[in-house]
Amino acid sequence: MKSVTQTTPTALRALYVDFNSYFASAEQQMRPDLRGKPVGIVAVVTDSTCCIAASVEAKRFGVKTGTGVREAKRLCPGIEIVEARPPEYIRLHHRLIAAVESCLPVTAVRSIDEMWCELSGRDRERANAERLAIQIKEAIYTRVGEYLRCSIGIAPNRYLAKTASNMQKPNGLVVIEQADLPNILHRLALRDLNGISVAMEERLHRYGIDTVAKLCAASQAELRRVWGGVEGERMWARLRGEWVPDPATEKSSVSHSHVLPPEYRNATGAFAVAHRLLQRAAARLRHYGFASKRLTVKVKLVIRGSRKAEHSYLRWADEVQFGATQQTTTFLKALETMWQHYPRESHVQPVAVGVILSELENAAGITLSMFEDDQHPLDEALDAINLRYGKNTLYFGGAHHAIEKGPPRIAFNHIPDLNLEEGGLGVWSAGKPGKH
Repeated sequence: MKSVTQTTPTALRALYVDFNSYFASAEQQMRPDLRGKPVGIVAVVTDSTCCIAASVEAKRFGVKTGTGVREAKRLCPGIEIVEARPPEYIRLHHRLIAAVESCLPVTAVRSIDEMWCELSGRDRERANAERLAIQIKEAIYTRVGEYLRCSIGIAPNRYLAKTASNMQKPNGLVVIEQADLPNILHRLALRDLNGISVAMEERLHRYGIDTVAKLCAASQAELRRVWGGVEGERMWARLRGEWVPDPATEKSSVSHSHVLPPEYRNATGAFAVAHRLLQRAAARLRHYGFASKRLTVKVKLVIRGSRKAEHSYLRWADEVQFGATQQTTTFLKALETMWQHYPRESHVQPVAVGVILSELENAAGITLSMFEDDQHPLDEALDAINLRYGKNTLYFGGAHHAIEKGPPRIAFNHIPDLNLEEGGLGVWSAGKPGKH
């Protein structure tokens, strides 16, 4: 195995933009009545769910992503609980990209609230890089809005630039130069470093590495053993400021999930929402040019009468495999078969539903089954009509009672295409999913 180490860099090469409390800040930008107030963003307005984002003001009270609504109200009396509006956040996201690109080309979008730019030429000098960062902040302020603040990190590689962007929030600007390494990292906790989860932290502890200082001092071979492969070598190189390209990734699944509103927390409502989510997932699958060989359905259940503590939750899941297909009807028949096994005990109720299409293949290479009707013309017609005239113009009837449920959700590494999700006179964009 070749080492991942590269020639030691001598200049700054990456500028990382991280928007602070993005969903909550977006709401404060769009709704002046929320400005200066603690805000919690939720998928569904109910005390039994959790915050998917919290404003800077709410974070000062200890409210953060994942905090239950009841707990948020206890920690921060008077907190404004606001239902998320993903389409609006996506529209703002594209305006933010344009604002950044008015100063510097965006190399890659990492998520709805993060993007980075590769520096070149004289922009790799500290003074010029800092000047660009200030220009970016000013462009966001004037072109998009004063409440969409960002923290910017500048460093010899993208990994350290992201680390720097997290070191001063909100609205920070931190530069890590080669000469600062590794001492500037020593004050961080292991979990402050991207890629170190709870499980990885525990693994590091088992190897005697319980501080960032010890992590930085570990040898390349030691980190290879800890990570169990070349990713340990990549971490060793990144911490030293070396430029290590990310490994290529392939799309492995297409999924949708939705927290159920109170009125849908029954078997009929959950099925209707699952039906709707699956129709959307199938349309996305065709849009991306993939076929799937496996459908998984998951339902999160809560025991009735419980205090909603974590131990009171149950999960039901089922899956089925089939020949690689893009056909909505095949997926819906599989869902109906699986739903016959859904638990209908009176002491549990569904609170969230998810569908996953996995084991993906390039649709251009699949062979159609001899024993199924070819539904491709029907699927293509449905997709084309909904794209041109708007979502839900035509749909399969099993989703009728939940046709407005399951709005676009923004995953960490996937920003929905609003032309696809909402329909309208948009252009059907090409390219693989997850590429920005």
